[in-house]
Amino acid sequence: MKQMSRRERVQAACARQPVDRVPYAVWRHFPAVDRSPAGLAQSTLRFHERYGSDFIKITGRSAAAVEAWGCVEADAVTPDGHRPCAACAVREAGDWKRIRALDPAAAPGWAEQLETIVRLGFDRRIGDAPVVPTLFSPLSLARRLSGDRLAQDLRARPALVEGALEAITETLIRFADLALAEGVSGIFYAIQTASRRVLAEEDYARFGEPYDRRVLESVRGRSLLTIVHCHGEALMWDRLAALPGHAWSWDDRATPPTLAEGQARVPGAVLGGLDQWRTLRDGTPEQAAAEARDAIAQTGGIGLIVGPGCVLPMNTPDPNVAAVVQTLGGPLRKIPGVTS
Repeated sequence: MKQMSRRERVQAACARQPVDRVPYAVWRHFPAVDRSPAGLAQSTLRFHERYGSDFIKITGRSAAAVEAWGCVEADAVTPDGHRPCAACAVREAGDWKRIRALDPAAAPGWAEQLETIVRLGFDRRIGDAPVVPTLFSPLSLARRLSGDRLAQDLRARPALVEGALEAITETLIRFADLALAEGVSGIFYAIQTASRRVLAEEDYARFGEPYDRRVLESVRGRSLLTIVHCHGEALMWDRLAALPGHAWSWDDRATPPTLAEGQARVPGAVLGGLDQWRTLRDGTPEQAAAEARDAIAQTGGIGLIVGPGCVLPMNTPDPNVAAVVQTLGGPLRKIPGVTS
């Protein structure tokens, strides 16, 4: 088979067609620089130069999507590289009324994400790799806005929360339109509330799934790579697998289904196979390579993109990630400041 471009390889995997080699991708936060669009863009590109992922995920500040509504980002960084909100915007039920639709081109946080995309878009180092920004689902953002009170308000004040979800959904759709117009290939759509450890299924069915469908349908036909990232454990898999997308990502080494089981239930590609904590951070290069080979064995190497279950921990050793890249036959370059 002739050598494919990264875009061709990813699209073939999503269509469950043969590939010249199994595609892969890794991504991480860059908290030392991610408050600067230029810093985030450059760090993302240098990381891509090192590992040669078949798509580039832009992993910006977690609070960027909620600060315009009043959340205050903490300074402390978690082991996976994000900063939680030090103060939530929704502290009492009436605060939901303050969540109004935003203009992402001008709103703090959202405009910063667009500037990062613009700075990435003119760099030759992207090559032929699809670029996808991270969008958190409306209910995931509502949870970030309100912290531990979300489940209570869904039951006690559903109309107030639904009004906020409408505003968040409209903001996300506007942002996706602007991002696609700037040349990104699709979206990495993160759903953090379709876990039974977070919400009851009836709550996600009413307050999560309809809004997820609206956002995902809004990019259908224009997005070449829509990744549905299913975050957490005890996933509501039947609902997630039925959403419109090209690839489904979840922490398959930590929670059901397995890659093989997931492949049997979605129409596109499965993205995973690597345990980002126990193997990529705490394991050996040999164990990391073995997980990549096992992912291929589970799926026959068709309809598969090898990757971590979520963002790489901050102290992930370079040799472990490099072993995966070498096992899959990907390009690997020495980059100062990235190679350990």
